[in-house]
Amino acid sequence: MKGQVIAVTGGARGIGREIAAQLARAGERVAIGDIDESAARATATELGAQVRGFGVDVADRDSFAAFLAAVEQVWGPLEVLVNNAGVMWVGPFDREPEAARRRQFDVNVHGVINGVTLAVPAMRARGAGHIVTVASAASKLAPPGESSYAATKHAVFGYLSGVRAELRGSGVELSVIMPTVVDTELATGTATGAVALLQPADVARAVLRTIERPRFEVTVPRYIGALLRAVNVLPAALRDRVLLGMVPDQVAAVHDSSSRADYEHKVCGPTEPPPTPTTGNRT
Repeated sequence: MKGQVIAVTGGARGIGREIAAQLARAGERVAIGDIDESAARATATELGAQVRGFGVDVADRDSFAAFLAAVEQVWGPLEVLVNNAGVMWVGPFDREPEAARRRQFDVNVHGVINGVTLAVPAMRARGAGHIVTVASAASKLAPPGESSYAATKHAVFGYLSGVRAELRGSGVELSVIMPTVVDTELATGTATGAVALLQPADVARAVLRTIERPRFEVTVPRYIGALLRAVNVLPAALRDRVLLGMVPDQVAAVHDSSSRADYEHKVCGPTEPPPTPTTGNRT
């Protein structure tokens, strides 16, 4: 792996920062992209001379293109892109502000599509390259309270499945990393359900293993993939009961809690919940 040019979006904090740190220790040349450019540059300085920080809004195609161009100008052709940037709003589906829903789709879905469509052409022309997308176990599940977030992750999985079929034989690899709940700012105040809370390092190690030995579907912990396959062959009623015990109810987890307010204001901007529907007959 040593010496590869690898770009990591959302790399200033959390999972992205840990991915960048582990890649740097492995001897890679790492470009951190983050919407908070000053934080990206500060993190890069902390991680060493082989790490550079850049500003990027993955939801803005021009910004993403400029980021990739800047990386290539510094180090040459990009060999691996890690699509890690993501945002999440949690709460009842009918109280979710429209701005929050749109921001999740812009970052989580369009951000990934921007990365793939901008990076793949040069990789395909060279006959080599790898795009690793940090998605979520919500790519296969839909916890209560994360309906839009789960929809974005389902969309990412479906999109990458189709692109992978188109790229077969091209030399370009695609991978989807699907962790359960990770101890990051994004998951503040949420519950883990039947599994233990992961650390960013757990996900970063999975990313490095996947870069070394590419696979399309990677769940963290690993057993989650096998468990989901087993559950999905059950009759619907039994499957629902099993999932009820496995999957966290995030509506209940964040009920009457303000723990996520600062994070959601930061990533989604000022938002107002939709008005509570009135009941009764019209006159």
